[in-house]
Amino acid sequence: MLAKQAGVRRVVLTSSISAITPSPRWPSDKIKGEDCWTDIDYCKQKGLWYPLSKTLAEKAAWEFAKEKGLDVVVVNPGTVMGDIISPRLNASMVMLLRLLEGCTETYENFFMGSVHFKDVALAHILVYENKSATGRHLCVEAISHYGDFVAKVAELYPEYKVLRSLVSR
Repeated sequence: MLAKQAGVRRVVLTSSISAITPSPRWPSDKIKGEDCWTDIDYCKQKGLWYPLSKTLAEKAAWEFAKEKGLDVVVVNPGTVMGDIISPRLNASMVMLLRLLEGCTETYENFFMGSVHFKDVALAHILVYENKSATGRHLCVEAISHYGDFVAKVAELYPEYKVLRSLVSR
């Protein structure tokens, strides 16, 4: 509660698109957006710990904000691409690295949203400064099939052993 006592006006939380999807029970005719949440039971059944952790963490933050009367806004970025700032690889960069190392996992019917890290930073500034911004804000540049992403990585980095077989759907 020190932040509120110190006069902090707004907290911007970085969550993830992984707190929105996978959500297999979401109506197929309804676009997934900020009102969609990852299916916790599905993640537990499938051992999808990353989206489960992101979902539980964001829900806990919302509950905490409600209890303490904090003004919280959430940015839900997709797969973040671009220069690495942190000394450790984030989940997005691990996925890219695994592809470059020749990962053989396939993801049928898997779509992903990618975004440049500078756009994520800008989204944080915008929701912080814009008093009318509330709730969750999905931050992606484009949604593409995993196979299309793999094909682009293979095209950009021909010197690596990206498996072309992952490109087919």
